[in-house]
Order: sequence, then structure tokens, then C-alpha cells
Amino acid sequence: MVATEEIKKTVSQEDGEGNAHNPMLYDPLQDGVVKTSKGRQYLAALIICLGAVSAGTALAWTSPVIPQITPDKSSNSTNGNSTLNNLLGSNSTIVNAIANGTSSTDDRILLTVSEETWVSSLLAIGAFFGALPTGYIADTIGRRYTAMVMDVPFILAWISLGFAQSVGWLYLGRFLIGISTGSFCVVAPMYISEIAETSIRGTLGTLFQLLLTIGILFIYLIGSLISWQTLSLLCLVFPVLLLAGLFILPETPVYLLKKGRRSEAALSLKWLWGRYCDSRSAIQIIQNDLDQAGSDASIMDLFSSRGSRNGLIISILLMVFQQFSGINAVIFFTESIFNSAGSTLNSSLCSIIVGVVQVIMTLCSSLLIERAGRKMLLLFSSTVMSICLAILGAYYNMKDNHKDVSSIGWLPLFCVAFFIISFSVGYGPIPWLMMGELFLPDAKGKAVSLTVMFNWVCVFVVTKCFGMMNTTLGSDITFWFFATWMAVATVYVALAVRETKGKTAGQIQDWLSGH
Repeated sequence: MVATEEIKKTVSQEDGEGNAHNPMLYDPLQDGVVKTSKGRQYLAALIICLGAVSAGTALAWTSPVIPQITPDKSSNSTNGNSTLNNLLGSNSTIVNAIANGTSSTDDRILLTVSEETWVSSLLAIGAFFGALPTGYIADTIGRRYTAMVMDVPFILAWISLGFAQSVGWLYLGRFLIGISTGSFCVVAPMYISEIAETSIRGTLGTLFQLLLTIGILFIYLIGSLISWQTLSLLCLVFPVLLLAGLFILPETPVYLLKKGRRSEAALSLKWLWGRYCDSRSAIQIIQNDLDQAGSDASIMDLFSSRGSRNGLIISILLMVFQQFSGINAVIFFTESIFNSAGSTLNSSLCSIIVGVVQVIMTLCSSLLIERAGRKMLLLFSSTVMSICLAILGAYYNMKDNHKDVSSIGWLPLFCVAFFIISFSVGYGPIPWLMMGELFLPDAKGKAVSLTVMFNWVCVFVVTKCFGMMNTTLGSDITFWFFATWMAVATVYVALAVRETKGKTAGQIQDWLSGH
């Protein structure tokens, strides 16, 4: 009888709470009984990452839509390739500013070149301002409620775009959709990092990039088959499903413990990790991390605390390397590279092929992340990308100098394939994953917001620089420039970044703090 009573003791009763009689709180404290279930952790991550699907559809939307709402232009269209820049952390301003449209199918809205550029770039502007307050909001009302609030602009944006009768409604829709995109870049990695067991934290963390690529591929597959209004309303399905799914998800145990709601934190853990998990031990580990962190960190605390400062530096630099990987240059030249290899595929089909490869390899990254580790995949990614970019630079140098490259037309296509594969398994998903791992709960909201804001600043800088570099310096120098960045990334990760696979938040902070 005594043993039975001990088994039925709850976490809250151990802490002296007399109202904890919920059977979900019973911890099986006998050896051999404790076990965790991972199914609901995957479900919760997939639901919150519907925000990534919505962001992906938003990023890719300009690819099939811009040709439908711009007058005929004389050059060949590159829109199909352009928006894949967004898939990898860019916006479509680069290409839309130089893109060539096909005939408009809607006589109500025809964009000028200036309006086309604004429609493309307003998403990035909105994303910057969406990321700005999200960390603070998430620390104030919780990760789950923040996701609910920031899902509303997604819904309003697609309605605005679907029923747009003027350019002004397009502007409004693109800005609102940018706000939600930037916000979910903050809140989704935060939520996932706080609900996942250490053993699958990496796998769940890569789901954000995976579902982002799926959202973009969705647009590539159906965007050319239906009108842009119908496409916009069809995209509304994802944020609606997200909002519905958020109602069944619990708040993260970390946030609940941070607010002193221990019983609710135990219930959240039981929901996520299974009824037979040892929530008592898990909560104590989280509480230890919170005790180590102290009260909410200010912006200045991020720089005065060695652990937070080093985490912020690593997180921001990984985002810089992601944006300066040269992905914009590679995607921009994808169609010409296909043609160099003797391919007659049009730009839309090229984009679909690249999108499929992106999805498949990001999925592979999800499967490899807990086996190979973050650091190994980052080193592989930057090394291979640096080599591929250097070869592409040499190829275009020979081509621009009118040397015969017909016999090696397959080489750039080979490089593009390996470049996209290596990006997808490394610098595509891992910076988003590690951003959620490198900070204690007191600093995570503000630090992640700053990192995402910096990411969008890099998007803008790289977008503008790429166009100027490609025009003034040439394709070869542009590729070599990005190859140099990837070589620097390889050296930096090898020397300054440690493996976080299997590490608790406390262990990661000990490393960052130099202990």
C-alpha cells in the first residue's frame, strides 16, 4: 500500500500543492516503468511549423504571380528561379527588379516596375518589424499565444491578396504576411527547443526549414496552374489549420515554470512526453536552468553576460554565413547552368526540380542531425559549397573570356546539384535550430528576435550587393566572393563552435561561459 501511494505521488504534491489530483500528474517513480513518448512532440512541432509552410508559400508567391500581373516584357523570364532565393533566406527583390513577366491574366491590376519591386520587398520589411517585438511578446504572454496572435496577420494577408482590387491591397497583404513570417522565424524555433527531449531536439529543430521548403514547393507546383487570386485563397488553408492546431497544443513547460506555474508545466510535459515520463526529474532540470538564468535578461544583459554574448555572436554569424553562402547567385544562374548542360527545361520546371531536391535533402538533414551532429554537418556544408562556388567561378571566368566550355557543360550542373544538397543538409536548417539551443530562457526571447532581425538585414544587404556585384565585377568574381565566405565559415565553425547534440541547456551554457 505504501509503494502504491508513492507511485501515485504527483509532482505538485511533492512541492506542497494540495490541489493537484489530476491523474495525468502521476509519476511512475519505480525503476523500469518510466518511459517517454515522442509522437506528440513531433505532432506539436509539425503544428507550430505550419507557420513555416505559410511563410514558404508567402516567400514563393511572387514567382507565379508577378508574371500574371505585369505587362509583357521583351526578355526571357527568370521569375521561376528568383523566388527560390526566398526559400533559402532571401526575398525576391533581386529578380523581380530584373525579372521578365509573361502576359497578364488579370485586367484589374497591372504593376509598374516600381510597384513590382515594392510588392516583392514589402515582405522583407514586414518580416523585420515582425521579428522585432516577437521575443518580448513571447516572454510576456507565452509562446503558444504569441503564435496565435501572429497567425492572424497571415490570415488577413491572404484575404487581402485573394480579393485585391488595387495595388494598395497587394502592398497591405505583403506587409502583413511579412510580419507573420518574421514572427514565426522567432517563435517556432523557440517553441520547438522548449518542448523537445534532448535526444530529438535536433530532428525537431530542422522541421522548420523542411516545412518552409515544402511551402515553397507547393507554390511552384500549383502556381502556374491556377489564377493568382485562387492561389492566394488556397494558401489561406495553412494559417487556418495552424490556428486550429494551436488550440490543442500546450504552452511550453519552460515558459510555465518561468511564470511559477509548476502544475501546468507538469501537465504540459505529460501531454508532450507521454503519461509515463518522469516529469519530476525533467521539471527539476528545467528549474535548475531557470535558477541559473535568473530574472528576464535585458538587451544589455545579452552583451554583459559571457554566455549570452557568445551565444548571440555564434547565432548571428551562422545567419551571416547562411545569407553569404552564395545561394542567391547559384539560384539566379540555375536556368543558364541547366542550359549549359544541354537542357531545354524552362525556368519553372528548373525551379520545381531544385525545390524537390531542397525538400528531399532537408528531410535527410532531419534524419542525420542526431547522428552526425550539428558541427559536422555545418563543416561538410560550408566546405562543399566553397568548392562548388570556386568551380562555378572558374567556369564563368572561362565562359566570359570566350573560351570553349562546351566539353564541360555538365560541370556547373554537377556543382549546382552538390551545392544545393550541401546547403540543405547544413546551412539551410541548422542556424535556425542552433538559434533555439544557444540561450537560456531568460535571454532566449530577445536574443532570438535580434538574430532573426539581423538575418533579414543580411537578406537586404546580400540582395542589393548581389545585383551590383554581378553587374560591375562579373559572375566569376561574384562566385569567388561567396566561396571565400564559405571558406571563412568552415574555419570559424571548426575553431569556435562546439557540438550541441545531446547537450542540455545548462551544459551548452557552461561551454559558452568558458567553464
